[in-house]
Amino acid sequence: MSDDTVITDLIGRVREGAGGERVSVGEIVESLGQDSLPPNLMIPALAVVSPLSGIPLFSSICGMLIALIAAQMLMGRDHVWLPGFLSRREVAGARLRKALDWMERPARFLDRVSHERLTPLVRRPMRWVVQAICLGCGLVMPLLEFIPFTSSLMGVVVSLLAFGLLARDGAFVLLGFAAIGGVVALVLTLMP
Repeated sequence: MSDDTVITDLIGRVREGAGGERVSVGEIVESLGQDSLPPNLMIPALAVVSPLSGIPLFSSICGMLIALIAAQMLMGRDHVWLPGFLSRREVAGARLRKALDWMERPARFLDRVSHERLTPLVRRPMRWVVQAICLGCGLVMPLLEFIPFTSSLMGVVVSLLAFGLLARDGAFVLLGFAAIGGVVALVLTLMP
């Protein structure tokens, strides 16, 4: 994968694997490569931000995926393992391709503005903090599905953090930290 087209390459790989009428989560993971944990963390986060988030329970499924992958990153695993009930979950191929089309323009922008910087934020021990925040975001996504847009906001947080890890760009990790602060403030103001 070229260093200057990180996300657009990932979207292209998912698109290649999304040619069928129905596409399973397992097929998407396979298209990204089971040994590439940050991309497997980022794609469900981006999907929650896409129009796919309007599908009932889609945000919950993506949250479970994010939590499982982040937990595996924290445990030091070098490849993704998903339980069968998640691997077999499917989405319409046409709907997935439409969401990938929607992601293309922001992906090109992010690829253009990112480069290796503020690397202490993407190395241990901060890497563990980032992964733990992603785990927490994934765990709360199913609970937030009933509060409009909060799951998508959590998807933005995880996308920024995962992209920071993937591109080794600590500036995106800082943006993710700022975004999590905004989400927490929003949720607290919406609570009775």
